[in-house]
Parts: sequence; structure tokens; C-alpha cells
Amino acid sequence: MAGNWLGLLSMAGFYIVVLGTGIWASRKSKREEKKCTGNRSEIAMVGGRNLQIWVSIFTMTATWVGGGYILGNAEVVYNPTKGLVWATGPIAFTLNMIIGGLFLVKPIRSKSYVTLMDPFQEKYGNTVAAILFLPGLLADIFWIACILGALGGTISVVMDISSSLAMSISAAVAIIYTLMGGLYSVAYTDVIQLSFMFFGLWLCVPFILTSPPAANFTLAAVTHLYQEPWIGKLELENAGRWTDDILLVSIGGICYQAFYQRVLSTATDTQAKMTCYVAAVLCPILGIPSLIIGAVAASTNWNQTTYGTPSPYEGGKAGMILPIALHNLCPSYISVIGVGALAASVMSSIDSALLSAASQVGRNFFKNIIYKQASEKQILIVVKVSIFLCGSIGAALAMTSSSIHLFWIISADVLYSMMAPQVICTFFFKEWVNEFGACSGFVVAILLRVLVGETLLGLPDVLPLPWDKIQEDGHRYRLFPFRTAIMLLNIGINFLVSRVTVWLSQKRLLKRTCDTEVDTTLQIMAPDLVKDDWPCKEQRLISQESNEEQEKY
Repeated sequence: MAGNWLGLLSMAGFYIVVLGTGIWASRKSKREEKKCTGNRSEIAMVGGRNLQIWVSIFTMTATWVGGGYILGNAEVVYNPTKGLVWATGPIAFTLNMIIGGLFLVKPIRSKSYVTLMDPFQEKYGNTVAAILFLPGLLADIFWIACILGALGGTISVVMDISSSLAMSISAAVAIIYTLMGGLYSVAYTDVIQLSFMFFGLWLCVPFILTSPPAANFTLAAVTHLYQEPWIGKLELENAGRWTDDILLVSIGGICYQAFYQRVLSTATDTQAKMTCYVAAVLCPILGIPSLIIGAVAASTNWNQTTYGTPSPYEGGKAGMILPIALHNLCPSYISVIGVGALAASVMSSIDSALLSAASQVGRNFFKNIIYKQASEKQILIVVKVSIFLCGSIGAALAMTSSSIHLFWIISADVLYSMMAPQVICTFFFKEWVNEFGACSGFVVAILLRVLVGETLLGLPDVLPLPWDKIQEDGHRYRLFPFRTAIMLLNIGINFLVSRVTVWLSQKRLLKRTCDTEVDTTLQIMAPDLVKDDWPCKEQRLISQESNEEQEKY
């Protein structure tokens, strides 16, 4: 119990520091608001586009290096059926940041957008953009549930308190400081949280390495001691699935508003790219402690610890191996520091998801669709209400299920299949796609993903795929990279249907209707927006060509 009280006191101290930083940052936000000549909502959403580069680097890194990343790395290395070779997170996160810096910084900053949905509304109009907006909003909410679930399980393991209580307190603290200061509070608390996480986890590593129950983990990498070698192995038949996992994160990450919020918060394109490239280096470095802890856990004789038998893997607790290792292989005063580091990593992702979802609700849904005459004050009120609602819904979902992987499936997997193709087409093939193609690809992607199935969601695996393996329970083990296949098919259908509808319009066989009313907000935020960038550009070109032909005659 003494250890529990020590842990509770340390967690309370950590939350007080984070909340104090958020309050200080909210005051800074108000000072910047007085100096800024732009819209007040920009201060909350993108920090007035004047965030210092070192703060931008910290908040970008902290957003990606969350609880799921830290716990997931340790789990995969510890899992005897996976191993280090399957810990794709560090590689995928690095690729995601590099792809973002090379290809996405310039397009999203070219017209001073505020959210990822701005270019969708500019291209397709409000109706289609509202449909495409829903997966992103749901992904943020389920991501909040995922990381809150990870935190609740972690704290309950080490401190023997209710996971629901831990999730509620953490969600409340994150909601409060995000409400108060917007991006400034999120960014500056990320600096504190990332520092806690880095030093806290590295402090635990020497104690875990020298713990008596832990064998030589370098020997266990290639030798069967207490379980299969933690280095793992990648069979040729699993190459497609491994590649799918890499691409899921590295390309699927371009669909998150949280990424664009940080890219847009810097003053110049060069600073935005530098933020991405430095984060690409920091993400794998910050993953090293959890990889080491997972490897040591795979090298440990759990009979010699207070945990006893069965081992965490045999008991179905592989997902919580990091806090279990901290609790059983470290002194109590060190383990609580490690749990504080985990709490820091979790909260650094929660606040980002809260602000991400709320920004799009306030700007792209309320301002651009529901009430176009909304004032800046009204937009900010909607943003704050959305922060509270999204946080509350995410916390409630986290309490309904113990499956962290369930929420991860919805937030990451679905976005990769459905949203990544839309982002790619809107940014890089704008002249080749239209609203018909976007909706067609979107619907087909949903249909195929449902047919492929997902056991955790209760979806039957109806659609057979190449290289399927039928397991003992009758379910299909997918070796084919179906997520990437659906993503590419989504792009292909978008192109095909778009070209077909243009041809039908030229032949007068299809009458296209388009939203010809330009969003005044987008005009303000993007002064270089010209008429040719409105939706249904192909229809106007067809009309111009027809008029020119009539003038000839």
C-alpha cells in the first residue's frame, strides 16, 4: 500500500505540473491573440501560425509517440509469435514524417488552410466534404478511447486502483488545459510530457536490465530460454502482411488532422519541413526504451518474480507487458516514475486528438455548413464544446471495452483504406478527380473492408483472398496485404469514375450539379483561391468549349 500511495502522489504531482503548464500556455495564447491580426480561431487551431520551431518539434513528436506506440513496441517484442522484426512502429513513424515533410507540407500550406478538410470543401463542396469528414472525426474519438484504455490498464497494474478512475482523471486534465489554451496549451504541455517520458523510461532501463530474474537478453535474442527468441523471424509468406503493417502507419498517418495542425502552426515552409524531419529522427529514438523492456521481459523467468505463473503471455496480458515489467522488475519508487512516463505519453496524444476533432467540427462543419455567418466567438464556443464532448465520449468508450486493439483498428485501419486515397487524390491529382469519383471510391472501400471482416468487431470474413490460411476456429488468417489493396483500388475507382462522368458530361448524357457558392471563410483564409479551383471545374470547361464552338459557327 505504501508503494501505491507513493505512486498516487507522484501521479498527482505530474498532473499538477501538466495542468499548470497548460494554464500558463493559455495566458500566452491570450497575449498572442491581442498581437495577431488574423482570426481568433486561428490562435486556438494553429497557434496564429507563429509557433516556435523547437516547440513545434516537441509537439509533433509527442503526438506520434503516444501510449499505443510505447506499449505496442514492448508488446510486439515480448510476444513469442512476433518479435523485434514485427515492431514496425519506429520504421513506419519515421517514413510517415519523411513523407509528410517531402510531399505534404507545401500543398497544405500553399493556400493558408486551417484544417485538412479545407481543401476537400474547396474541391468537392460542403456536402461531399461532410461525408469524408466523418471517418476522420470518428478516428479521433476512437483514438482517444484507445490511448485512455492503455493508460487505465497501465495504472491499474502498477497502482492497484480502478482503471475507470485513472481514465476519468486523465481525460479531465487533458480536456481542461486544451479548453483553456488551444494549440498553445497542447504544444507547451507536450514539451513537459515528452521530457517526462524520455527521462522516465530511460531511468527504468538500467534497473530492468540488472534485475535478477532477467537473463542475458542478448543471448535470449537468438536462443530459446524461457520462450522463443525475441528477435523474431519473418517468413516469406508473411512479407505481404509485414509490408501492409508498415504502409498502414507510414501512409495512413497523412490522414490525421493533428499532423497538419502542427505543420500549419509554423511561420515558414522550411520550419514545417524541419519539424517533420527532426521528428522522424526522434520517434525511433524514443521507442528504444520500450523495445529494450520488451526484450528483457521475453528473457525473464517469471516464476522468480512476484508475478508468478502463468507468464503474462500465457495469461493473456501481453498488451500490458511494459507496466508489468516495471512493477515486477524495478524497485517500487522507480516503477512509479515509469508509470508517470507512460501517463505523459498517453496525455500528449489525447490533447492532440481532442483539438484535432474539435477544430474540424468548429470550422468545417459548424462554420462552413451549419451557420456560415458564425462569428469568431461562436466558432470558439463550438470548438470548446466539441473538445468536452469528444473527450467525454472517448472516455466513455474506453470504459466499455478492454480491447485497445479494437479502437486502434477503427482509428488507423479504416482511415488508411478510406481517407488516405482521398488525401492523395485531392492534393496531387486534383484535376483528374471529381465528387463522383471520390464518393464511389469511398463507398467501395467501406464495402470491401466490411467483406474482408474483422474478428474484434464481429465482422465475418466473407471475402476470400489469395494466400488465406484457415485457422482452427474457422477464421481466415490474412497473408495478402488487403489494406493496401483496398487503398489502391479506392484511388483507381476515383480516377475511373471521375473520367467516365466527365466523358458523359461532354456527351450531354450526364448533368452535373455543383455547389457554386464559394465558402467565404475559405476565401478569407486562402486569398489566392481563384474560380478555377471551385468544384465542378470540368463542367465549366465543357461549357466554355461549347460556347467557343458556337461562336465559330
